[in-house]
Amino acid sequence: MSILSFVSKQFIDILQWTEDGPGVLAWRFPMQDMEIQNGGMLTVRESQRALFVDEGRLADTFGPGLYKLTTETIPILTYLKNWDKGFRSPFKSDVYFFSTREQTDQKWGTPQPITVRDKEFGALRIRANGVYSYRVDNIVTFYSKLSGTTAKYTVDDAAGQLRAAILTALATGLGGSDVAFLDMAANQTVLSEHLKQAVAPVFASYGLALTNMFLQSLSLPEEVQEHLDRRSSMQIVGDMAKYTQFEAAESLRDAAAASGGVAGAGAGLGAGVALGQTMAQALQPAMTGPAVAAPPQAQAAPAADPIATLEKLGDLLKKGILTQAEFDAKKAELLQQIR
Repeated sequence: MSILSFVSKQFIDILQWTEDGPGVLAWRFPMQDMEIQNGGMLTVRESQRALFVDEGRLADTFGPGLYKLTTETIPILTYLKNWDKGFRSPFKSDVYFFSTREQTDQKWGTPQPITVRDKEFGALRIRANGVYSYRVDNIVTFYSKLSGTTAKYTVDDAAGQLRAAILTALATGLGGSDVAFLDMAANQTVLSEHLKQAVAPVFASYGLALTNMFLQSLSLPEEVQEHLDRRSSMQIVGDMAKYTQFEAAESLRDAAAASGGVAGAGAGLGAGVALGQTMAQALQPAMTGPAVAAPPQAQAAPAADPIATLEKLGDLLKKGILTQAEFDAKKAELLQQIR
């Protein structure tokens, strides 16, 4: 190195990083046309760590504190190590600062459903999302695996890699849980901790410490959710006979409100009765064992009592489901049957 090139360089007396805002994980001190003066000072703040890299080789790390830099305290080469001792020897090195503060409120989610094995339902395809927090823990590993020689490495730069790591561990974490899907909503704290234990080793492999991980919601694909809702409805109804009556009443109400009036209501009522008979016949073997053939006259549905039917129509009139004209027409028809 010539004296001219040495004189043209600027020597750095103080190295420090005053973070200009949250979200920066690593920052390289600008060293172009500059060298660190022998005896210069390095300031590392409480939420920071520093790393010296000499010609691509990791040289030394520094925790929080104030350091005086000399050739005796840092094991790296200098440009002027063989020059006359009258010169004050500067260091040629790259210096990286790392923020160790916690990076909070980081979002994660499943862009596509993932398949897990549930102990009650078997294979389930579910979606999940939540938040997590982390901090830089091992700066050497973090530098080697993620940040590298980039001038500034941010939370956004790491987000894609970390979300991929979370999703990879998510299926294992959920599938290995003893909590059934229907109980997950009531056990989100336990499940969040289970997921944290599954994901934390992956973060550690990048030099990061996973400080918190929260599961905020779980959901099923729409078609699976509809099936689960119907199953829940059946369990709530319980009594199949009452369920059939309820379905028939619902059909009657919908038909009466639609075009066709009472004629549609009659069709709906007939459909409801037929549905009830079919379901009762289908359930009979399961409840009483093998079916015994009944006489033809026993299989026929009993004729509806006109008086009882008239009373039910009166209730529908009071509730506003039938109009007065529709009620009068049906009443006349039923009275003809009585005569």
